[in-house]
Amino acid sequence: MSPITGTTEHYEITPESAGDRIDSYVAQRCGISRARVQKLLSDDQVTVNGLQAKASYRLNIGDRVVVSLPPPAPTRLVPENIPLKIIYEDSDVLVIDKPAGLVVHPAAGQCTGTLVHALIAHYPEIGSIDGSLRPGIVHRLDKDTSGLMMVARNSAAQASLSRQIKERSITKVYDALVEGHLTPERGAIEAPIGRSLRDRKRMAVVSAGREARTQYRVVKYINAYTLLEATPETGRTHQIRVHFSAIGHSIFGDPVYGRRSPLLKRQFLHARLLGFKLPSSSEYTEFASELPPDLREALENLTAEDIS
Repeated sequence: MSPITGTTEHYEITPESAGDRIDSYVAQRCGISRARVQKLLSDDQVTVNGLQAKASYRLNIGDRVVVSLPPPAPTRLVPENIPLKIIYEDSDVLVIDKPAGLVVHPAAGQCTGTLVHALIAHYPEIGSIDGSLRPGIVHRLDKDTSGLMMVARNSAAQASLSRQIKERSITKVYDALVEGHLTPERGAIEAPIGRSLRDRKRMAVVSAGREARTQYRVVKYINAYTLLEATPETGRTHQIRVHFSAIGHSIFGDPVYGRRSPLLKRQFLHARLLGFKLPSSSEYTEFASELPPDLREALENLTAEDIS
C-alpha cells in the first residue's frame, strides 16, 4: 500500500537495497512516479542521514531515508475576479505590484484566492501557457512580502524570462528593515539554503543546501533597527529572510525567522525594484514600487520612538 500524502515516511536501508539510486528506491517504496520523486528531491523533501539528497545518490546499508509527501495540490484552476495592480503590460509580459497577503499560486492548503486565479480571470490566455497550476509564473514572492513581480503572457515570453533568471541577469532590489544595527554598511551574505533539518516547513542555512548569495546596503539606522536594500543574486525560497536571520539580524516582524511586532502584521520586506529585458524587444527596463502604507507607518512609528 502506498503511503498517504501529507505524511512523512522513514526508511532504513537493508542489504537488499544497498547500491540502489535514491530516486528509484523512493519511487518503489512510496509507489509514486520517478518524475514526482525528482520534484520531491528538487524541493528538498527527501533526506539521507539528515542531509539533502541528489537523484544519483547510491544508497548504503544503514542509511536513513526520510521522505516528506505533501498533500495533493488542486487539479484545476477557476478564474476569480480579484483586483490586480498592473504597473506595466504588453503582449508578452505583465509587471504586477503584489499586495501583502496574496499567495502567488495554488498549492496544498491554498486552492483558491491566489494571484494565478486573478491572472486567468483578467488575462485568460495565461491559463493555457503550459497546462500547469502556475501558468506564467517565473518567480514568486512570499505571501506576506509585497512588491513587484513579472508574469509571462505566452510560452515564448515565459522561456525568455526564465532564461534571464537562470543567467542571473534580472535586477531585484528589496526594501527591508532588520533587527539591530547591521555592520558593515555594505556587504554580502553567502550561505547555502535548504530545508531545515528540524522543521521541514522552514528553510535554513545548511551545509548541503543550494548556493545562495544576497548583497545589501544600509540606508539608515532607526532606533534599534537597520533599514537596508537587499539584492538577492540567487532565488532560493525565503532567501532574504533566512540569510538575515542567520547572521542575527532577522527581518522586522517576521513570525517564522524572527519575531512578531505589534507595529506590523507581517515581515518588513518589499520588492521595490525589478529590472529585466522585455521579451518583445530585448530592451532592458526597470520598474519601481513605492513602500506600501503599512510599512511606511511602521517606519514612522519607529522614528517617532527614536525622537522621543
